[in-house]
Amino acid sequence: MSPEQAMPDLVNAITELDEPGALALVQARLEAGVDPFAIMAACEAGMRHVGERYEERLYYLSGLIMAGEIFREAVELLRPALERRHVAQTGGRILLGTVQGDIHDIGKNMLSMLLTSHGFVVIDLGVDVPPEVFIQRAITEQPDVVCLSCLISSAYESMRVTVEQLKAHREAGRLHLPILIGGGMIDEHLVRYIGADYWAVDAMDGVRLCHKLMEQRPGTGTA
Repeated sequence: MSPEQAMPDLVNAITELDEPGALALVQARLEAGVDPFAIMAACEAGMRHVGERYEERLYYLSGLIMAGEIFREAVELLRPALERRHVAQTGGRILLGTVQGDIHDIGKNMLSMLLTSHGFVVIDLGVDVPPEVFIQRAITEQPDVVCLSCLISSAYESMRVTVEQLKAHREAGRLHLPILIGGGMIDEHLVRYIGADYWAVDAMDGVRLCHKLMEQRPGTGTA
């Protein structure tokens, strides 16, 4: 069942930028014992609809900013429940950051929180991260997966350069990791242009994909 089908009222409240209504629904679902990850999925769905309205010029930048604040508040309400669901460390280490030229952090922070709640160790480089910083930290930290976030088209070239350099070091044997990119505007055509190994459009898809990649590591018997 999709989030729109499971929690249409919450999805709609976020889509309509109804801050009191959205937060009240999140709190009510938590008190009713609903899975916090399902609530998070509904919040993500609402944010996607907001993004679509922005693309259609039904919302302006102020609408995106307001939606981001609603989402941040919802995440704060959900954080204790997500942390209580924390599982044993998988041993998976994720290097994460928003590429150079982009300062958006909502999607990145959401992925970081969910990965941590699912037992991953997250090395968060922040936003506006140059390719050379990704390379340096990837070589130093030797993570299991590197995740690049980007929400604006003007930073796609920076993402492409970062992926290109990561793959060059991988081919030289200095790195051994899959490259995952994410963002609401990512699609198959963009993935081919950028050259990434995998892609995800929302945080929970990214978490599921990281779990799958960890299961496929050499020596796990599931590759």
